Amino acid sequence: MLAWLARLNPFKTPDAKRLAVLFAVVYFAQGMWYLPNQTITIVLKDRGLSAGQVADFGLITIIPWFIKPLYGLLSDFVPLFGRRRQSYFLLTSALAGVAGLALAWGDWIAHGEIWTFDLFGLTTFTLVEGVVLFTVMALGLAFTDVLTDAMMVENGRPRGLTGAFQSVQWAAITLASVLVGELGGNLAETRSLRAAFLLAACFPLMSLGMGASFMRETPTRANRAAFVQTWTAIVVTLRGREIWLVAGFIFFFWFSPSFGPAFLYYQTDTLKFSQQFIGRLAALGYMAGVVGALVYAPLSRRLPLKRIINYSIAMGVVGTLAYLVYRDTASAVVITIVFGAISMVVNLAFLDLAAKACPRYVEATFFAALTSVYNLGTQLSENVGARLYDVVGYEPLVYIATAMTALTWLLVPLVRIDRIEAKAREETTVEAAAAP
Repeated sequence: MLAWLARLNPFKTPDAKRLAVLFAVVYFAQGMWYLPNQTITIVLKDRGLSAGQVADFGLITIIPWFIKPLYGLLSDFVPLFGRRRQSYFLLTSALAGVAGLALAWGDWIAHGEIWTFDLFGLTTFTLVEGVVLFTVMALGLAFTDVLTDAMMVENGRPRGLTGAFQSVQWAAITLASVLVGELGGNLAETRSLRAAFLLAACFPLMSLGMGASFMRETPTRANRAAFVQTWTAIVVTLRGREIWLVAGFIFFFWFSPSFGPAFLYYQTDTLKFSQQFIGRLAALGYMAGVVGALVYAPLSRRLPLKRIINYSIAMGVVGTLAYLVYRDTASAVVITIVFGAISMVVNLAFLDLAAKACPRYVEATFFAALTSVYNLGTQLSENVGARLYDVVGYEPLVYIATAMTALTWLLVPLVRIDRIEAKAREETTVEAAAAP
């Protein structure tokens, strides 16, 4: 049994194991950023803020996650203290940790002033100190995320481990989501906002320690030749069709109208599920997602990516249709567990494609851009799905989502996934030949 597990383990070298541990810790820290969210919501509600005002708080503080390509450009173009990744990583991890500690010990929790102002005809609000610090914490974590993904592409593609590294990352962030769901509810129940921020701050500080001891990077300089090389890589990539086809392919698949917030209405109003049961279902789905991530690691090493993508689309079609029989607690548990694992495999397949499609020298910029396309498709999917639910209802929405997912098969021949993977494999061979 142990020998079988050892064969499945894709991380054979000490260097690969070191990187896998580093990526797991960083992604777990990102997941724990959401720990204070439920407590923030209930505390602000207790202060008399409306749901819309609480949503404004969340919208402001999540802005740093929408501009991730800018961090990639800065890291790719401007080395800091002779490093393109490590120096920024240490700085931004420290920034997130210090901001979290300042949130935990700040007076704003007890005495923060609420004020409103009118912006373009919209009334919004802020708790000045809290909003600024939580946004700064998000900035640190979002920048760290871009740097981690850049290192994943740079180190994973030559080793053929982009899929395996991303499996570790997403298993870690999904485990954090399970913990956030369970622990966050308890902290919200007791209104323990300081404790929530203190715990959330500990994890980027752990990332800081990992970055200082686990990261290895060849020194580089900000010189004209490096700038021209980086800029040329961007221009050549943008002039080609490949990156645009990959971006369009990722967007189209994830734009397929999903249930999103509408699904909560279906669970509550039609199936009469309790909020506690819905929360437990979410936790089950996250735990199944961890299994899916662990499955993808060896799968990505044994099957061609194009075949995995085709299987992913097929699983997406079948998994979406399964929601037609989502009618009671038993079917909800089974579908949540099965689809939780399947959706993680599908998710990682498309992120693996994004990683393999990134050009050299500008990995941070283009992986951040492709994941932004992925996030945009997901957000629009939920929005469109919710509106369709209001118009056509639940079952027609399932059929529409299934049909849109199936249509993605028509785009597979255009993307030339085999060529993208072959190019990444060629880099692996070149790197191996160049190694001592």
